Amino acid sequence: MLNIINKTITLADGRTISIETGKLAKQADGSAVVRMGNTMLLATVVSSQGAKENMDFLPLSVDYQEKFASAGKIPGGFLKREGRLSDHEVLICRLVDRALRPLFPSDYHADTQVMISMISHDENVQPDALAALAASSALAVSDIPFNGPISEVRVSRHEGEYIVNPSKEVAAASDLEIIVAADKDNIMMVEGEMDEVSEADMLEAMKVAHEAIKVQCLVQIEMTEEAGKTEKREYSHENSDEDLKQKMHDDLYDKIYASVAKQTADKKVRGADLKEIKTEWLDALPEDHEYDSHLIGQYFRKIHKSAARNFVLDSNKRLDGREFDEIRPIWGETDYMPSAHGSALFTRGETQSLTSCTLGTKMDEQMVDGATMSGYNKFYLHYNFPGFSTGEVRINRGAGRREIGHGNLAMRGLKKVLPNPEDNAYTIRIVSDILESNGSSSMATVCAGSMALMDTGIKISRPVSGIAMGMISDSETGKYAILSDILGDEDHLGDMDFKVTGTEKGITACQMDIKVDGLSYEVLEKALKQAKEGRDHILGEMNKVISEPRAEFKPHVPRSERIIIEKDQIGAVIGPGGKVVQEIQKETGATVIIEEEDNNGVVSVFAVDKAAMDAAVARIKGIVAVPEIGLVYEGKVKSIMPFGAFIEFMPGKDGLLHISEIKWERVEKMDGIMEVGEEISVKLVEIDKKTGKFRLSRKVLLPKPERKEESKEA
Repeated sequence: MLNIINKTITLADGRTISIETGKLAKQADGSAVVRMGNTMLLATVVSSQGAKENMDFLPLSVDYQEKFASAGKIPGGFLKREGRLSDHEVLICRLVDRALRPLFPSDYHADTQVMISMISHDENVQPDALAALAASSALAVSDIPFNGPISEVRVSRHEGEYIVNPSKEVAAASDLEIIVAADKDNIMMVEGEMDEVSEADMLEAMKVAHEAIKVQCLVQIEMTEEAGKTEKREYSHENSDEDLKQKMHDDLYDKIYASVAKQTADKKVRGADLKEIKTEWLDALPEDHEYDSHLIGQYFRKIHKSAARNFVLDSNKRLDGREFDEIRPIWGETDYMPSAHGSALFTRGETQSLTSCTLGTKMDEQMVDGATMSGYNKFYLHYNFPGFSTGEVRINRGAGRREIGHGNLAMRGLKKVLPNPEDNAYTIRIVSDILESNGSSSMATVCAGSMALMDTGIKISRPVSGIAMGMISDSETGKYAILSDILGDEDHLGDMDFKVTGTEKGITACQMDIKVDGLSYEVLEKALKQAKEGRDHILGEMNKVISEPRAEFKPHVPRSERIIIEKDQIGAVIGPGGKVVQEIQKETGATVIIEEEDNNGVVSVFAVDKAAMDAAVARIKGIVAVPEIGLVYEGKVKSIMPFGAFIEFMPGKDGLLHISEIKWERVEKMDGIMEVGEEISVKLVEIDKKTGKFRLSRKVLLPKPERKEESKEA
């Protein structure tokens, strides 16, 4: 028998979200269908009953996929079926994963898989803001241990009003757009982009989001009760040895604390000190000891984490000796790669990004072909994180989810300062290669990307800097420390990773992950204020290297120009079968791309030098120029007829030079008067209003002969 449960959530503006469970995918541990408008997401969750041996983390996988059939489309390619996840889908996987992962019990280590499929699409409802709600609903009606429920919503500010889960069009026209994840008590994740807004505006958007999420969480709690899943499964995924744990704490805590207290800036030295402490302790154990090596490693890491966190809160100092708000030393340079169109090297402490900026044509745009979106992208950023950046040997298998996520954050931080599309004909690709990493590599990418754009000569509105903030707190004592420009260790040991990008005017993007409950808005406000101070400092160091876009492109950068023409002139520029535009490209060496935009024609011209650009632009302007009566044109004889000649006086425009308009003297016939291909000057004297035909004259440009006086003699 089916036990179908339906719940409805009503948003502030009257729109509704429904959740249904008990009808689909009943063999999964939990499943739910979330619907808003005609967008429907099916979420399932399955978790193994046991954990693998010596597993000390949660092996959680989250997969989100948009079915092409949901939008009435058939996939492209040879296979004609859904393939590997697109970057868009991977980013939604990350949104859900980052919201769910912190709320599983810390000792729960069973293989767990969350799968979310978009099975119906409504172009007015964005599915990414519903994915975490669907996943959490599936968990809510399962017996899997989970300290939820949670949900995510998108909040946009449109014309001064904050809107929850707006349409795509409203979100695109907003000056602030964030996705917030939270349970009924605490915010856990924030990600979004803004048009240089203030910290106060962002906090207000987070509060609006949390109020909506509280309602969605209460509905899920009701579902749990109606499904009879208030009691979760029992599990035991961790071995323990309390005697070993106590012995290691007694033997090692003070030594590790003392090592941390050295405040060594070099992470390799810090790592070597810890390794030496552990090795000495292991060597001192009896050869016949029966302690579990896996537990030894696990307890050692926990002691290190406790000692490091306590040191920071006790001493008000950091692992590398900095003050809480102190930024690591910064240096950089531009034009590091002479053959690139633009490049920058940005180094902050032990984190380094070498970034290039390349300008391309319309043909270099990134094609997007998915179930919910299709089109072209003129600005994209790729982030690479090779193993050598952390001194590791790691097989390079292409960009993973982390690389895609970091690249997307940096792209969102920079795109708000790019010139308007009508002022920029280029496709822009930024590539950040991380050469060293010890925290904040995505923010180093933002800084290096901003400098590379300026080095290229792209007229960005203002430079952008980025900073990663962290926090270490103690819930028992109430102590906390907000850390600017965090190290990798401070990220792993801390309770918050808060990345903020922006200009001197305001915030352009953010990404926040909170790993601890009870973070108040007052603490967030302080973190944002400290982040702004850090961003301003970093921006000052960047400005010492380059503070504004270069006045001119480098000699090897392709030049571009956009020409707006009438829609009905597009055919004239293209010519029959593309003949005209092909001739222009062949004769000038320029690349000419013609497209229709906003009921106008847009001609984009790209050339490697000024001469080719000028020649191509002149040809195009000649084609689209409007003939004016009374103007003199240099024409070419195209054909000769008994009654006159047809003259091409403008590209693609022929006019009749009648036999009577060739010269003042009477011309009886055209034989020998002129030849095909001959160049002559003519004046446009008339445009027929009905036919649009042009009438030319040559004789009006010649001196008029004096009339002979008739004899007065009889």
